[in-house]
Amino acid sequence: MKWDLTRIYKTKELWLADVKSLKADAMAIGKFQGKLNNKETFKEFLVANDNLDKKLSKCYTYASMSYDLNQKDTNNQEMYATVFSAYNEVVSLTSFVSPELIENGKEIVESWLDDSTKEYTYMIDKLFRNEAHVLDGKTEGLLANYNQALGSFNLLYDQLAVSDNHSTMVTISDGRTLEINESNFRLYLEELTNQDDRRLVFEAVFKFYFEHKSTFAGIYNGIMQSELAEAKTRGYSSILESHLFGNNIPTDVFTTLIKTTRENTKPIKKYYQLRKKYFNLAKIHTYDRFLALAKSDLKFTYDEAKNLFFESTHRIGGDFEKMSHLVLEDGRVDVMPGDGKRTGAYSTGLYEEGPFILLNHNNSLDSAFTLAHEAGHSMHTMFANMAQPYVTSDYVIFVAEIASTFNESLLLDTMMQHDLDKNTKIALLQKSIDNILSTFYRQSLFANFEYEAHKLVEEGKPVTDKSLSDIMRALYLDYYDIDLNEEEYKEMVWAYIPHFFHSPFYVYQYATSFAASSLIYDAVKNKKPGAFEAYLGLLKSGGSNYPVELVKKAGVDLTTKEPFMTVVKRLEELVDELEKLLA
Repeated sequence: MKWDLTRIYKTKELWLADVKSLKADAMAIGKFQGKLNNKETFKEFLVANDNLDKKLSKCYTYASMSYDLNQKDTNNQEMYATVFSAYNEVVSLTSFVSPELIENGKEIVESWLDDSTKEYTYMIDKLFRNEAHVLDGKTEGLLANYNQALGSFNLLYDQLAVSDNHSTMVTISDGRTLEINESNFRLYLEELTNQDDRRLVFEAVFKFYFEHKSTFAGIYNGIMQSELAEAKTRGYSSILESHLFGNNIPTDVFTTLIKTTRENTKPIKKYYQLRKKYFNLAKIHTYDRFLALAKSDLKFTYDEAKNLFFESTHRIGGDFEKMSHLVLEDGRVDVMPGDGKRTGAYSTGLYEEGPFILLNHNNSLDSAFTLAHEAGHSMHTMFANMAQPYVTSDYVIFVAEIASTFNESLLLDTMMQHDLDKNTKIALLQKSIDNILSTFYRQSLFANFEYEAHKLVEEGKPVTDKSLSDIMRALYLDYYDIDLNEEEYKEMVWAYIPHFFHSPFYVYQYATSFAASSLIYDAVKNKKPGAFEAYLGLLKSGGSNYPVELVKKAGVDLTTKEPFMTVVKRLEELVDELEKLLA
């Protein structure tokens, strides 16, 4: 139940040889500089560039996966730093390409495409769509030279949040002493019935972020200042636009999402009041949100969770079911938590070697759903790799969470069809509600935080731990009716979320994908003619078109607020159903 990294490189020495050759390969691309002005040279460049990109991706993924297995291991840290340096060198050496192609003009470059290179049509369209924000070759080279220096903020965050982090021993009311860390604290918050015990567990994790609040704020400010500098240099109207423009995602999609969710929090507040009344709490706190409403024996070993997932994909059958087995075969999944191992879960992958999944399985109900979620990403990757040429195989984040949340819905429906007792039904209903809160509302809240934090930078206002925490306090009050002034350390949740530091303006796409996935799943579940074929088409389309258009072809228009309001309505229905069951 561990990754077989020999699927990528048989030995570390082979990886190192490829890393060392990257600079030479990038310099070989340099021979095209000043010559990308005719069809034959252009076609030669495309082949050489794809080969370089594949090798770079392979080197980077291998080092990144090794690092995530044990981020405390200095050898793994060195591998990651080495390939990150090589990546930045490649970017610098090839920075002339976009400006030089643009100089030819779109009409001429498109005329060079023929039957052997037609798969590059979308890439060329994207290139010229970004024409206004691509600078001359010299300036692009200068910007590329700063990539490694600016990227060090990301590494610094990992070194502080992971490498320097540690477990904390906590003694709870029944006399037990628990070892609490980021891999297991949520499990205890679900199980411990004493509110003060939950507080102690919660504080054991978030106190670390509070103790280093100035450093985390400084790192985040450095990242945002870097984003602002690049946005200004490239002529974007805002940092938000700089992140959305390349994939032709209207900023209205983002702003409509955060406005719609913030204005429709009534069902969340009703749900939390139900929980407050049910558990007879004087006040509800953030660490009370996960306590199970009903005692259930639902526990799943990894094998049990995997078989349950296979049962769910069997309902669809065909290639979909076969693919679910393929992505979970031995060597593709690293299952159990470990010292220094990256927390959470993700799916990564390569074009020729296929996808890999990292888990931190703890036998909980959440772990079973996490497996289905990450398998959805891997299935998406595999379908895209098999249907698309390399250049259009890699789908963007905007559509990435559709397959994952589709699988979660499929798994939930499968479990609900089992012969379940009332407590288990309540537990699954809670899971369904909590899934909407965590994937749709919580990510919208975090997106709102990013939006307001970046406005501080754009308006030249101070970025401190206090200013960042003030934003988070206001959002938690609006969304949840929870006053973070009454909880120690929770306002530091902004430092706890690695996406803020590694992938700015990433998290909103969980919410947009969830909304799209909900509509697509309902259409498939209700056997709407052509719905599943359209969904499979989305998975196979990879990155062959702009993401909003790909989702439209699957039946969902995310430029309107209708998909978001559909999720709001679904949450209202589930909370009403829970209220009846609890009564």
